[in-house]
Amino acid sequence: MAALGRPAYINLGRVEELPATRDVETMRRASYAVLDAAYQAGVRWFDVARSYGRAEEFLAGWLGRRNHGDVTVSSKWGYTYVGAWRMDAAMHEVKEHSASSFSRQWSESRALLGSAINLYQVHSLTTDSPLFRDEPLLRALSALSDDGVRVGFSTSGPRQSEVIRRAFDLEVAGKPIFTAVQSTWNLLEPSAGRALADAHAAGNLVLVKETLANGRLVVSPPPVLARIAARHKVGPDAVAVAAVLARPWASTVLVGPASPAQLAANLAATRVNLADGELRALATLAEAPREYWGRRSSLHWR
Repeated sequence: MAALGRPAYINLGRVEELPATRDVETMRRASYAVLDAAYQAGVRWFDVARSYGRAEEFLAGWLGRRNHGDVTVSSKWGYTYVGAWRMDAAMHEVKEHSASSFSRQWSESRALLGSAINLYQVHSLTTDSPLFRDEPLLRALSALSDDGVRVGFSTSGPRQSEVIRRAFDLEVAGKPIFTAVQSTWNLLEPSAGRALADAHAAGNLVLVKETLANGRLVVSPPPVLARIAARHKVGPDAVAVAAVLARPWASTVLVGPASPAQLAANLAATRVNLADGELRALATLAEAPREYWGRRSSLHWR
């Protein structure tokens, strides 16, 4: 829902799929169209965040109208949306990992989505986050699991592997705080793979985000990706997502379509079986983590 809950975002190839006008009600209808198409196609996991503009509100409204009782909802706290629904906002979101921020945002998420929230995650945990040494915050997070809500974290940046290992070591009263992680892994940025495999082997849930590298793999597909896509008669997005689906440690693979057509193209990945030789060829696309994240930080909100 990152691409649909707010008027501006960094994904390449998004603008062309959206309505010409991006007022709240138009984006709400666009969200419902994608959610309906996803559900009809068999998708049952929906991921939102406090910072995704009105994504939680849109999802809650859709769930209330459709009354689907068989979906899993994950959300995230730690960023606050401050874009005021403006395309030209000087700043779109502000990060704060504090006990007060968690308390406020959990109340906001719960007010909108109620008991539909199955997994609540720290948004974009990095090595410099104060969370690692904030005992009141860690206790508050641990208490969520006592209420039947799974607690996780998402990661970003070139040191994802370090964050993953460090976060899963955190405990309160001898009990692990986190049992789920949502990390970036794609053909251009696979550096967290070993840490994610280890997390999965330890019994944790692994969600994979930014599977299309914020659209980079689709808008300007590398030649090897384009050739393999042509061979399978699908778009480069389907091959990129299929490469993630081929990872045995990937429990849930996320996509962020901006339209039903884009969703359908993404979901073609479920019909693609990549050969070992194709996977080896795609592995050559990996960039150095700092290079990848440097390019991501240069993407414009539009």
